[in-house]
Amino acid sequence: MKKHLYLFLLFISSAGFAQTNNITFINPSSVSTPKGYSQAVTVDLGKSTMLILSGQVALDKSGQLVGKDDITAQIQQVFTNIKNIVEAAGGSMSDVVKLNYYMTDVSQVQVLRGIRDKFVNTTHPPASTLVQVSKLFRDDILIEIEATAVIPKK
Repeated sequence: MKKHLYLFLLFISSAGFAQTNNITFINPSSVSTPKGYSQAVTVDLGKSTMLILSGQVALDKSGQLVGKDDITAQIQQVFTNIKNIVEAAGGSMSDVVKLNYYMTDVSQVQVLRGIRDKFVNTTHPPASTLVQVSKLFRDDILIEIEATAVIPKK
């Protein structure tokens, strides 16, 4: 009987949570408009909004690559894109809670950290994952970064 009660309560709480979530797909004008996907999704969590960003690469607002063969310029552009999307959703870079990095050369991690630290809260840095990949979707893309932010409602 207890098992059934727990399952019932879990079902009710899950159903209630699902009904309160509002999901919005966004493509801010401050970054290039992708074809076939959204730059980010917002999920209304009640007292805050979760922002889930698609992987960001070093494309400027017009869709042109910034920093061909230049990891520093590419990382700078990627973080600028992330910042623009987070701010368009009403947040700041201090709201970023998770970063996933996909690099073609992880020996450049110190360059990555130096630029990242200009954008994120270094006192409470986001959780992160770094993966070296053999190739990204284009040969001239050296890094892709996914981000998740939790933005408190004002």
